[in-house]
Amino acid sequence: MKKIFYLLAGLLIASSFTACQPEFSEPIGDQTYTSGDADFSNYVAVGNSLSAGYTNGTLYKSGQANSFPLIIANQMKLAGGGDFTQPYLDDDTNNVGGMLLSGTQILSPRFIIDASEGKPEHINQTPTMDVTNIHPGPYNNMGVPGAKIYHMGYHGYGNIANLPIGKANPYFVRMASAPDKSVIEDAVAKNPTFFTLWIGNNDVLWYATSGGTGVDQNAAGNTDVTTYGPDDITNVNVFGGVYQQLVDQLTANGAKGVLATIPDVASVPYFTTIPYNPIPLDNQTIVDALNDAYTQYNNGLQAAVQNNLITQDEADARTISFSLGANALVIKDKFLTDLSALNMPSIRQATADDLVVLPAMSVIGETPDPNNPQMVRGVTIPLEDNWILTKDEIANVRAATAGYNQIINDIATAKGLPVADMAAFMQEMKDGLAVEDGSIYTADYFDGTNLDDLSFGLDGVHPTPRGYAIIANKFIDVIERAYGAKLPKVIPADYPTFDILSSN
Repeated sequence: MKKIFYLLAGLLIASSFTACQPEFSEPIGDQTYTSGDADFSNYVAVGNSLSAGYTNGTLYKSGQANSFPLIIANQMKLAGGGDFTQPYLDDDTNNVGGMLLSGTQILSPRFIIDASEGKPEHINQTPTMDVTNIHPGPYNNMGVPGAKIYHMGYHGYGNIANLPIGKANPYFVRMASAPDKSVIEDAVAKNPTFFTLWIGNNDVLWYATSGGTGVDQNAAGNTDVTTYGPDDITNVNVFGGVYQQLVDQLTANGAKGVLATIPDVASVPYFTTIPYNPIPLDNQTIVDALNDAYTQYNNGLQAAVQNNLITQDEADARTISFSLGANALVIKDKFLTDLSALNMPSIRQATADDLVVLPAMSVIGETPDPNNPQMVRGVTIPLEDNWILTKDEIANVRAATAGYNQIINDIATAKGLPVADMAAFMQEMKDGLAVEDGSIYTADYFDGTNLDDLSFGLDGVHPTPRGYAIIANKFIDVIERAYGAKLPKVIPADYPTFDILSSN
């Protein structure tokens, strides 16, 4: 059987997007910009990749140059804001990102579009940034890609000796003021007068992007982070304790700022691009053959019902059936009742309540054995757990996310701090967000036709520089309302999306 799934359309574009000088969406003229009740003289941003300017699968020089904190800081300069430093990336000489460790590549370079192929792929260049090229901070932008909330206070997170055991972060190793300093210590050492805090995304995101292969430590009630795996969901109580400490330390000297909530995973194209039913069948003979292949399995489900091992409802949900038209993927689901005693796998077809992760585009429809073309991934070979975020796994993510956001809002209220509701805002971006110049931006993934209106990059998780400009304007809105400030916004269309190369 031939491969029956290919997501991305061909691309007939010969030009590429380049950065241009951003303009203000409001004329400067004789307007007076003001910090209101805030003090912008020393702005510090604390967070993860979203604060760092990470986009298209990595942190690279021109991406960092369009981080949302830097965009905000540039606007703040018109109202008393001071210099805003970011971690040194000048050794990214090819502007490709990625990372080396003593010359060996450990992180991949950025995604681009190869016009000859019509699909995203890593740029065919070798990273030039090396973890060992350390430029000690602290910096005003303390966004550390990959950081979870409990990493913020971890001593040794910037120690290169801890990299082999997974206890350090290569980005923080390069920027930490000393190997034993924590992220929050370096942030506080800048003595901020104003801050933004957007942290906690990775505490659910890594579980989600792994297809739920990690452990839900929230449901498990486990607060011992030393036992956590990289793809585990962080316990809500852990989140609350650390978040309170972060806010207490940032406000200890009277600094004001903005806290930001955690978006729902279903608001980013990594989880919404591939439909649950991407298997097109237009041949009744093939349909009949597939249904015949699953007859024994379906009959076994009814036997399990008769033996009171599962309910009829579960049997119905697990029944595999194909028809002409768009068909659902066949997937493994560890939350199903274990019928291994009957030699029956825990499989079913996906539904609209499941999310297919973006990298699954590379395996759906594959025939891994050339001598057996009838074995097709997602059809006659069920997709493994890592390719699907099932409805139960989504529920785990959303329960933790709701807990985190409640904590953020409660602490904000207690501290008298405003909240940038990025959970609601990202949903707006997904549905189509109109900005001041009349443009409408969406969180759709690249399909070869929608370059101008994309707010997310080619990794499907992080915004483009254009998307970060939209986010910066959102924070500015919150700052103006909360502190009586007046700042100009930027025009998102003046910021780039991603590169299109004639060939890679």
